[in-house]
Amino acid sequence: MRDPVDLSERLRPRILPRPRDAALYARAQREGLSELQARVLAGRLAGYSGDLDPLVSPSLRHLAHPEKLADGRRAAERIAQAVVDGEHIGILTDYDVDGITSHVVIRRTLHELFGVPEARLHSLIGHRIFDGYGISLPLVERTLALSPRPSLVITADCGSSDEPRIARLKAAGIEVVVSDHHALPVEGPPASAHAVVNPTRDDCDYPDPTIAGCMVAWLVMSLTRGVLVEWGVLARETPKLSPWLSYVALGTVADCVSLGGSPANRAVVTHGLALINRMEAACWRAMAQRLGADSVPFDAETLGFQMGPRINARSRLDDPYAALHYMLATDDATAARHLETLDQDNQSRKAIEADMAEEAKALAMPTLAADAPAIVVFLESGHPGVQGIVASRLVQAYGRPALVLTPAAAPGMLTGSGRSVEALHLRDALQRTFELAPEALPRFGGHRGAAGVGVPAERLDAFKAAFLEAVAEQLGDAELYPRILTDGDLTPEQLSLATLEELQALGPYGREFDSPLFQGEFIVERLRPVGADGTHLMLELSLGAVVHRAIWFRALAPGEVPAFGVGDRLRCAYKLNRNRWRGRENLQLMVEHAERVS
Repeated sequence: MRDPVDLSERLRPRILPRPRDAALYARAQREGLSELQARVLAGRLAGYSGDLDPLVSPSLRHLAHPEKLADGRRAAERIAQAVVDGEHIGILTDYDVDGITSHVVIRRTLHELFGVPEARLHSLIGHRIFDGYGISLPLVERTLALSPRPSLVITADCGSSDEPRIARLKAAGIEVVVSDHHALPVEGPPASAHAVVNPTRDDCDYPDPTIAGCMVAWLVMSLTRGVLVEWGVLARETPKLSPWLSYVALGTVADCVSLGGSPANRAVVTHGLALINRMEAACWRAMAQRLGADSVPFDAETLGFQMGPRINARSRLDDPYAALHYMLATDDATAARHLETLDQDNQSRKAIEADMAEEAKALAMPTLAADAPAIVVFLESGHPGVQGIVASRLVQAYGRPALVLTPAAAPGMLTGSGRSVEALHLRDALQRTFELAPEALPRFGGHRGAAGVGVPAERLDAFKAAFLEAVAEQLGDAELYPRILTDGDLTPEQLSLATLEELQALGPYGREFDSPLFQGEFIVERLRPVGADGTHLMLELSLGAVVHRAIWFRALAPGEVPAFGVGDRLRCAYKLNRNRWRGRENLQLMVEHAERVS
């Protein structure tokens, strides 16, 4: 085991400048972007040689036609036929935000635009703990028990890896149209499905494989509308699905798909936010009411850090239908009532998460001391609904991929969620793990940055060994430590709301297009712990002659005393933020990390 001092040094977060694509930096300025905007762009889109306009000026005109989706037409015609013939239709989606928003898109389209009576629509959403992910066996049994039984099931955000369950539905006379965005298994699309619409298919001509599940669902339903118009079932004046892009924006941001070199994702989030900020739907109004008047207009961070966690919290801890009812609410009182349930669950989730994260960090120490390339921890009494969040905390704290496992509902099985670092494609690592030890990983799925696993309890050691080998093969000699990548320094004159607006013009920000983060040295003029447990720090920091208000969330452990004081010089990694209070706006620095300069 390494020396404790050595371990402490290796786990120390390092504030580093982002690598910058020099050619893109120069090109962006030639094409009219400011130096700061060019700096931000060049730090996020290394190697990008395409047209910048679709990225810096997002527009729906950059969306490819859904006909380009492999099996898109076949899926749309089957759904259209079910509408025409008056079939009962099952809508089967995942339980997270992407799945819930997909569900809303499909259900509202079928009922409100295509005229399918509510009585012929069946919502099928799995319970994270008791059913598991995707087209699980319990969901299949629930579908078969319906009376009348649906003759068509449309999936969204799941289904690509569920051939055995799809075959079971097909054998019972139920056809399945899969719409999904998760990586396909090596054997390809599920053979028993009537159609499989997934932009990651090798034979798919859709130009952007990074779109979220809700966007795939939106494209399929848009294509279905077109088919029904062609058939003369719907008038050409039938409204299009554009208003539903508000839901697609939420699902896209919350599912952490790429907002980097993806014109489609950037377009739907930009357009969706414009729709949301009209506050025409009860769900948006209820959230604005809860967050306060100063929260409007919503931005991508509102969706990712306020709405997303509340919707996800319900499915993490309990039945996900309250989240669906919240999103579908037609009046403010109903939306507010369901949002209260989501909010209470989110508070419970935070408490559970804090306890699990503390236990996981303690269990990770031997792995870190051995300098293993990834962290795998088993929390014997952990809640399966919070695994992913805890894994994210480990990645953030220790700069290496992490998998968190807890007991599954099925006896003898463990379930787990993983999160990755930029250098590792997590699903590829799990595919390699399966090749090394197939009996230790009977079920897995996901994408580059996040994945889920099912592991037999008696095979945990074999799984861990195979996974660490797979990660090591992919990472090679890469040095692993917590990295805080910044966009460099700002001058005292740049610390202004005008600079913030300059940066916001490049939005939306999200995965693979992180919000701008800067570094600089400041003098501490004032500080005081705030929050119920005193773990946040309110600061006044000076750079030159100007003093700026700053806040550092989760700066301290409960009862901890700051390691610096008034008059000390701090090296900070920080974001610019607009602080609204009673109609007034001021610049506020959001400190992500700080260390005393000796």
